[in-house]
Amino acid sequence: MHRIATRAIRPSYHRCCCFSTSKPSFLKSTTTKTQSQQWTRPKPLLLVSTTANGSFLLSSGLPFRLHTKTTTKAVQIGSCSSPATPSEIEHYESVHHHEPSRFFIIRLCQRLLVFLDDWVLEPLLTLRRLAHILILFSPVVVTAPVVFLGSRIDAQERSGTLWWYEFLAKQMERAGPTFIKLAQWIASRTDLFPIALCSRLSKLHSHVDPHPFSYTKKVVEDAFGRPIEEVLAVLEPKPLGVGAIAQVYKAVLRPTVLPEHDNRAVAIKVLHPKARQIVQRDLTIMEYGAKLLTLIPTMQWLSLPDEVRVFGEMMKEQLDLRGEASNLSRFNDYFQNDRQVKIPRPLEQFSTRDMLIEEYERAIPLDVFLNQASYARQHDLVPVFAKKLADIGLNAFLHMLIFFNFVHADLHPGNIMVEFYKPSAHHPLRSTWSKWMGRELRDEGEWAVDRILKVQHDPAAIQHELEQLEQEGYTPRLVFIDTGLVNELNDVNRRNFLDLFQAIANFDGYRAGELMVERCRSPEIVLQPDVFALRMQNLILGLKQSTFHLGAVKIGNLLHETMNMVRSHHVKMEGDFINVVVSIMLLEGIGRQLNPDLDLLKNALPVLRDYSIKEGRKVAMEDPQLKNAHWLKVWIFLELRNYLGRNTRDEDWLQLW
Repeated sequence: MHRIATRAIRPSYHRCCCFSTSKPSFLKSTTTKTQSQQWTRPKPLLLVSTTANGSFLLSSGLPFRLHTKTTTKAVQIGSCSSPATPSEIEHYESVHHHEPSRFFIIRLCQRLLVFLDDWVLEPLLTLRRLAHILILFSPVVVTAPVVFLGSRIDAQERSGTLWWYEFLAKQMERAGPTFIKLAQWIASRTDLFPIALCSRLSKLHSHVDPHPFSYTKKVVEDAFGRPIEEVLAVLEPKPLGVGAIAQVYKAVLRPTVLPEHDNRAVAIKVLHPKARQIVQRDLTIMEYGAKLLTLIPTMQWLSLPDEVRVFGEMMKEQLDLRGEASNLSRFNDYFQNDRQVKIPRPLEQFSTRDMLIEEYERAIPLDVFLNQASYARQHDLVPVFAKKLADIGLNAFLHMLIFFNFVHADLHPGNIMVEFYKPSAHHPLRSTWSKWMGRELRDEGEWAVDRILKVQHDPAAIQHELEQLEQEGYTPRLVFIDTGLVNELNDVNRRNFLDLFQAIANFDGYRAGELMVERCRSPEIVLQPDVFALRMQNLILGLKQSTFHLGAVKIGNLLHETMNMVRSHHVKMEGDFINVVVSIMLLEGIGRQLNPDLDLLKNALPVLRDYSIKEGRKVAMEDPQLKNAHWLKVWIFLELRNYLGRNTRDEDWLQLW
């Protein structure tokens, strides 16, 4: 194979050279030119200068490079005028990597190496990993009784309990990416675990030791098949963020790489070294552990091996960054006409399994606004933009759920950021009039972001700046990042989810309970299905009473109680269905930190109205009696609730007069 590839590119050896803007200088290598070499410089000179913010400016010190085989992979696969992109290089290598050798001895040795790797080396490494996990978590088990010691802090948790939570968090962080992801899942499940534990584990969203910068440079060079100075003009060595399985850097592509992105910053996401191997070994250990736990009679209903399989599929999806690039593209298509929501646009031609390049978004972490809203209420101030941000977030989520059936499944505050923009600068009539008058309107959103970032550690200054931005006509926009995990309900799960909303519309909780039992994964192991249906009926009746008393309906509480009943009665639901339910609870919790009076049903009304107008005619033609028009029924119910709310307020005003 190698000889064929070499013969195909040999005619271009003497003609192919990549010129730069410096003065000509024709140099040859002092080494002997072989069949596997091209003309090259004796040693390429890399000029590196450091900017004020610590970034690396990369430039080539000589006018052109006639590459060796190790530095011209992009040219060999593509051409000198159009080098192959990382995705093309990866595809080429995946096609040609497994071609068998012509020689029997080499093929035999390759098979022997594969056998030794699969059946000797990998089991030994897995056993070593198991020993590592046992060493890490044995002290956690031994020290568990300490949770009963110490005085109570804030009348909730004992000091010993808080120490043990901190110790558990540190051990899970040391255990690697799989357990960090497990910790992130626990942190989002405040309905199942103590709030203090979730608070301790939530820091694992960002506080992870970064991998070496040299490894990042190697991944970028291997992906592009060229030296890094030929690809990037600027690369900041300090990561923007460090996650469980990857970390992100800010960089600037050279104009020769992508002319349309001239001098525009990009974000480069690079997978941690050996992440796949560690995750695979952890999943193997979890699989055997789940099978052992299933031998306990009371644990059989959990179907732990199936849960490990689902968790493994989720982890493997995140270990291929091409999937995240595809998700980013889909979200961009869905929200392309929405100015209040922004998703970074990926450069899919530059994305591989180990590297993702996307547009860089300079924005403010949502945590800044969550803390600011709490500060404002403590000091009897009006939180600026808090209600607006809560409404934008819920509106975006409801569109993902109802319109697109494509939901971001990792919506914790670390994956939500805030930008600013001026709506007046995008108004067609105003912009046309301003141009005609010689005063062009400009949207200086990045300048507004910089104003907040400069004072992000001073709550009083943030409050002042936000008030000024509001007066200047700025409005916030949410930026959703890290789309590696998404939920896309299949027909069965979507029908189950819609039936839950139909129960809300009809207040028929008993029927909803029956449907959940009938359509769960193992109806035969459900405990007391009639009692479960009755408890669902009582829950929905409580919702009905709250609704017609016009109180703010806390859907998170409703779903929380539903999940508690599902767990106690062994109603095993599909994972995607549960993930959507958890996402709703999590997002409503974030929204209520911004706006305590948040009402998810009220926010759902305009979305359902738009959906009903769009789909109503189609549904009516296919289902004249509207037996399956669940969203339409929910819409009618919410319209009635909204109407009653307006009338009741009018009656209150009349009574005052």
